[in-house]
Amino acid sequence: MATALAAATGRSPGGIVAVAAAVLAGQLSVGWLNDLLDAGRDASVGRAGKPVAAGAVSRRLVAAATAIAAVAAVGLSLLSGVDATLLHVVMLVSAWGYDLGLKATAFSVVPYAVSFGLLPAFVTLGGPGGHWPPLWLLVAAAVLGSAAHFANVIPDLADDAATGVRGLPHRIGGAASAGVASALAVITGVVLAVGPPGPVTTAGLVAVPLSVVILVLGRLRGRRAGSRAYFTALLAVAVVDVALLVITGGVELGGAVS
Repeated sequence: MATALAAATGRSPGGIVAVAAAVLAGQLSVGWLNDLLDAGRDASVGRAGKPVAAGAVSRRLVAAATAIAAVAAVGLSLLSGVDATLLHVVMLVSAWGYDLGLKATAFSVVPYAVSFGLLPAFVTLGGPGGHWPPLWLLVAAAVLGSAAHFANVIPDLADDAATGVRGLPHRIGGAASAGVASALAVITGVVLAVGPPGPVTTAGLVAVPLSVVILVLGRLRGRRAGSRAYFTALLAVAVVDVALLVITGGVELGGAVS
């Protein structure tokens, strides 16, 4: 999403690579820190696909890689300027805070809203003209991030609960979390459709009804025990929202730059 926004808003090839590399390094640090801290819990519930928990990679190596990725994220952000770098640090601190304990509290959604919500600003502050994006784009990104939190946690609710992790989705339950994720995903599309000045674009007119249809079909197919159809539908709607965010955000911000 960050790379596509950078391209859509007129960044040079070097600028696009700088954005992609900085965000990638930051995400690596967040993901590796999460697996490092969760290794004991993941092992206790036999969670598959977790190399640290399985002992396939040493914790010391992952800790070193996490630190290197964090430093690289900050260093690479400097290619986009000091303002963008400071903002990216805020985003990363928010995400690391989730790993370090916020995910087990009723405020677990906050880091997702903050870190996702500021992502468009990281791109625009480091781009031509160095400006903040419009409020509707920040809101849409924050709502999309919140939807991602609820959707991401749903498949692991039972394992998380067994290991003492009780974030907001765990507190309201799986069914409610799925409903919240769906509502937030649709709201994201609505904000992106009506937020930009002028008439609603064709992309906006198509994206919102398409999202609703995908969610309804996913819900119907997901009634079978053990089915992941609804979770897959949520991911599909997230893809639709990201595409619409890039299209509408790119057009709006590209126009602002020009």
